Amino acid sequence: FALESFLDELAVAAKADPLDYRAGLLQSDLAGYRRVLAVLKEKSSWGRKLPAGTAQGVAIHESVGTVVGQVAEVNVDQDGAVRILRIVSVVDCGNLVNPLTAEEQIESAGVWALTAALYGKLSVVDGVVQESNFDRYRMLRMSETPTFETHFSLAGGDMWGGIGEAAVGTVAPAVTNAIFKATGKRIRSLPIADHDLRRS
Repeated sequence: FALESFLDELAVAAKADPLDYRAGLLQSDLAGYRRVLAVLKEKSSWGRKLPAGTAQGVAIHESVGTVVGQVAEVNVDQDGAVRILRIVSVVDCGNLVNPLTAEEQIESAGVWALTAALYGKLSVVDGVVQESNFDRYRMLRMSETPTFETHFSLAGGDMWGGIGEAAVGTVAPAVTNAIFKATGKRIRSLPIADHDLRRS
C-alpha cells in the first residue's frame, strides 16, 4: 500500500501517466512486470474518458512468486460515497493447472482486500475490542461488490508462483490511487471509510 501509493505520488509530481511511469522505471522486464503492465493497460482500457467523479487507479506487486497488476475503476459522488465499479487483474504465476480455480482465488482475494481497505479496523475501549462478532464488524456487501475481470499473462517455463492471496496487496493502492484521481484527495492511511471525501 505504501509503496504503490508513493509511486503514484511520484508519477503525479512528474506529470506522468501512473501506469506508464511504473513501466518506465523498469530497466529490464524484471519478473515480467512490463508484460503484465502492458496487458493490464489493454484489458482495462486504461486512460479512456470516464464520467465525472469516476477514475482509474493502478498498482502492481509481486507476492508468493506471482506478479499481479490491477486497475480499479472507482466512483466518488459529491457526498463522498465511494463505489468500486470494476477491478481488472492481470496475473503472472508462471503456469496454471486449473485456470478457473486460479481466477476464483484472485477474485475472492479482491473481495477480502476490499473489506479491509474500505472498512477494516477494530475499536478498543478500555482494553476491550468492540467488534466481538460479524454483526459489529463492517464487511463488503454483495451489493457493493464490483465487477471483477481476471486475465493471465504467463511466463511459463520453470516458474510456478502461488495464487492464494497474491492479489490482496494491490487492491487498496489501486482503489486509493483512483480516489485521488477522482477527488484530488490523497489517502495515506486505511480504512478508506475514515476519510472525508466530500467535494465542496
